[in-house]
Amino acid sequence: MGLLPLHSVLKGSVKTDLTANGFSKSLNIFQVLLHTAGQSREDALSKVSKLQHYLAITGSQGKDRIMGVYSNCPRRDWLAGAIASAFAPTSFMTLGTLADASINSIRTHKILLRSSWQTVNIGDIAHTPGVLTILEKHFPEGEIWLWPSNVANGVRELLMSRFPKLKIVETQSGIADAMKECDFLLHGSGPSLVAEKDVQRWSDETGKPFGVYGITLPVKQPSDALSSDKFQRTIDLMSRAAFVFFRDTRSLQLAKESGCKSPIMEFGPDGAFATDLRDEVAASKFLIKNELAPGKFLCCIPRLRFTPYWLIPEKKRDLDPKAHARNEEMKEHDHNPLRKAIVDVVRETDLKVLICPEDRTQMAVGKEMLLDRLPKEVLPRIVWRPDYWLTGEALSTYVRSAGLFGLEMHSPIMCVGNGIPAIVGRWAEQTSKGFMWQDIGLGDWLFDLDKEEDVERMPRVVLDMATHPEESKNRAALAQAFVQERQRVTIQVLKNQFRS
Repeated sequence: MGLLPLHSVLKGSVKTDLTANGFSKSLNIFQVLLHTAGQSREDALSKVSKLQHYLAITGSQGKDRIMGVYSNCPRRDWLAGAIASAFAPTSFMTLGTLADASINSIRTHKILLRSSWQTVNIGDIAHTPGVLTILEKHFPEGEIWLWPSNVANGVRELLMSRFPKLKIVETQSGIADAMKECDFLLHGSGPSLVAEKDVQRWSDETGKPFGVYGITLPVKQPSDALSSDKFQRTIDLMSRAAFVFFRDTRSLQLAKESGCKSPIMEFGPDGAFATDLRDEVAASKFLIKNELAPGKFLCCIPRLRFTPYWLIPEKKRDLDPKAHARNEEMKEHDHNPLRKAIVDVVRETDLKVLICPEDRTQMAVGKEMLLDRLPKEVLPRIVWRPDYWLTGEALSTYVRSAGLFGLEMHSPIMCVGNGIPAIVGRWAEQTSKGFMWQDIGLGDWLFDLDKEEDVERMPRVVLDMATHPEESKNRAALAQAFVQERQRVTIQVLKNQFRS
């Protein structure tokens, strides 16, 4: 951000009770900064710039901190030169030891973000840059350290390009340093309390506070979970959190019913809503090659009931026969409404449809279940993406589309977070995360594919989104505004943890 003129930042009379040596008087901070004590003009201007930037981002709290430092100075330091020299030619020659004291007293709050769960899904990648963006906007004075699970496959470079000041710690020594240096651990958004063991370690070893930001409490059958030792351990740990924000209110309700005692438990949107990563070069190249004009195509994302991680070599998982059988059983049923929506959009509008992935297994699913089963007459307006992409390129593509529909969650999240309409299909095998669409006012864009009435209705709503673009964008914008306000409120809760 650009620096404001010093007189603009400090133009009001900020008054405080200065009681040192029994002396009480109101002074303008601007006059205080003009107090000089023998340093060079360059050093003085450097300190003015630092203080100016600090005040610009911290507002009245920053002013109060600086005045607190000055309030402890002897009376003669206020009266001997500050006001008398305020308008002298040498007013900015130095800031002296008082300004040094102010700058040195401003301690940066260090937050250890536990996030970055995996890289095989652009939605899992998006959790971290989303939370970082929210912190950058609403808590810019914070210093963020990232403790990731995985930032390989180009994700580290993607993060550092967008957040060059970010400190990433992965080695045991680096993690130990972070636990020593940081003041607060923030568990990032995700499908559960993913790093529960690490949160437990932080709490046990440091005794410092922690919070949880935008998770689902993943219980499909609450009656069974309530008696589960593992589930109860999760509830007990979250009860020690300074706050817990759940990304869907069903999780929030379950936590309350299960006895979670954290003092602040509220709805807090998934961090991926705030993701603003871009790869304009890659996206433009792909769109031009495939003749996809801005605003003239929809994106469609396929998905199986269970992600076949056994097909991803780096996951090193064996075939899950039960999950595979369920996928095979339901894949035709689940993708039929997507195919019907694609056909209707092509036949009744001038839009194209891009079949694209959210994870590394979905290119093949899109080809088998969508592309290869579409009528030949619609194929000229269908584009199938044959390879995986990272979050920046995907989001640069989504924001150029007229909207998105499909069976994934985080691409719709990123779309709505950027004002793009998005329709979501879900089923019983998933956690309750999909119900966040109801929480943000988009309940009629959420479809339960275990209900045949929703299966029948979904293509009609996709076509309606395509044929009423302005109305659809307005709805997305309202949801986006609601999410952004919740982001502001939730980070204020975090900031309150640092009040002395």
